Amino acid sequence: MKKYVSLLLALLMICSLCACGNDNEPAPTKEPESNVKIDILLEQDDSMKNTYSLLAVDPAAPFADADGNPVSDVKINTVGADALINWLLSKETMELAANYGNDTYGECLFYALDGAPVSKAAIPQAEDETTTIRVSTTTSVNDSGLLGYLLPKFEEAYGYEVEVFSAGTGKAIANAKMGNADLILVHAKAQEEAFVDEGFARVIDGMDAERLSFLYNYFVLVGPADDPADVKNAADVKAAFKAIADGKYKFVSRGDGSGTHTKELSLWPEELGITAEQESFADYTEWYVSSNAGMGVCLTMANEQGAYILSDKATFLTFRANDGVIEG
Repeated sequence: MKKYVSLLLALLMICSLCACGNDNEPAPTKEPESNVKIDILLEQDDSMKNTYSLLAVDPAAPFADADGNPVSDVKINTVGADALINWLLSKETMELAANYGNDTYGECLFYALDGAPVSKAAIPQAEDETTTIRVSTTTSVNDSGLLGYLLPKFEEAYGYEVEVFSAGTGKAIANAKMGNADLILVHAKAQEEAFVDEGFARVIDGMDAERLSFLYNYFVLVGPADDPADVKNAADVKAAFKAIADGKYKFVSRGDGSGTHTKELSLWPEELGITAEQESFADYTEWYVSSNAGMGVCLTMANEQGAYILSDKATFLTFRANDGVIEG
């Protein structure tokens, strides 16, 4: 009997120790809550395709300052611009660009455009007078990290140093018109065609046109998870924008003449009369926020205010992956 009592006591001790051990085990760790409260609600609409183009700046262009006064002694690095454009249009670089983001986001951020020009031109090594290449570009390709991914490869291989001026397409083009860029990489067809028509672009050797469209992705309509305007169920993006306007749900606009801003203006119902001019939306300021800022800043505003916003998909995915931060 004594033997059984001892055995029972030993078992009780073991159970007690096990129970204590369980009490001392750390509680399962919770994943930190994301700072990003907005998400993609509508995408892949035909009206939301977003095409990117390269244009080389013509050294004989009618450069002028912000006040319209002619600017003289502008030096355009045509050799460097051609080298970078030909490299970006090479089969190898197009494949790099088209696969960018897949490892990080589980999907590509950019796609090679069908029928895009492909360059097989030899790329010259940089020389003292051709080393620095000035690129004026949209925030989309910069904030998405694409240029930060591609340009170091080009610089290391050929010895160039690429200076990037990043702004909305309108400002990026204006910068080039003042003689401050050797090439532009932007995404607003009408503004690009005007750049050509006004004599600021040139055809590089081996190409058929000034405007070289080569990549695309999609604009996406982003908004709060509860989606008060029910844009997820809209027939198309224009119906979604109408629902936002009808319900007077807060919307953050780039308001900066960028390619994204230009696209947004084309999606509002015509009867609203919303244009780039402030007076056109003076009656809508309770819900329409014109920020005159880049994509990253605007996404931050929309996230903080629970607002809708039109974004290029690449920048939004970067914003979400970085928990609401756009670096650079």
